[in-house]
Amino acid sequence: MTPEQVIELYRQDAALLNGHFLLSSGRHSDAYLQSARVLQHPEHAAVLCAAMAQAIPEPLRKRVEVVAGPAVGAILVSYETARALGVRSIFTEREGGRMRLRRGFVIAPGEGVLVVEDVITTGGSTRECIAAVREAGGEVLAVASIVDRSGGIGDFDGVPFFPLLRLPVQSWEAVDCPQCAAGGTPVKPGSRGLQ
Repeated sequence: MTPEQVIELYRQDAALLNGHFLLSSGRHSDAYLQSARVLQHPEHAAVLCAAMAQAIPEPLRKRVEVVAGPAVGAILVSYETARALGVRSIFTEREGGRMRLRRGFVIAPGEGVLVVEDVITTGGSTRECIAAVREAGGEVLAVASIVDRSGGIGDFDGVPFFPLLRLPVQSWEAVDCPQCAAGGTPVKPGSRGLQ
């Protein structure tokens, strides 16, 4: 799947939004990728996640035994990517202020794990998911996402990163946001903080 095909799915599903947004990272942006609008269509989720699985180089891909993603946004991405790889899917959730495995999910010591996300902006949730997987004894083999909008700051301590689409979308700290300076108020379309 080409980057152009990925962005076309987001456009087709009205998932590339323009406005004034408060991102999960706390940063502000004039664009937002609402992956839920794409992932609500099983055929789109299957195509995107199969492409993510295939983007992992074969030697790493063959070692993946589990796919994990941070809740809520990456649950469907984890599931569909795991389906494409023929392995199991789990997700991490916040508990006591940090990301953990819950619901009886277990990772065997040394089990090969692919960590996935829908969209990566700062990589904070992804790094927390990696930490939870490592704490459980898993070996994080790679990180994959549908979209990388980090502008190159998506660094995962040497873990290889394979996004389907790198999309440069500007974001600002709240104090530097030009829309706030003009009197605007951001909206929060994501899921973090809504539980």
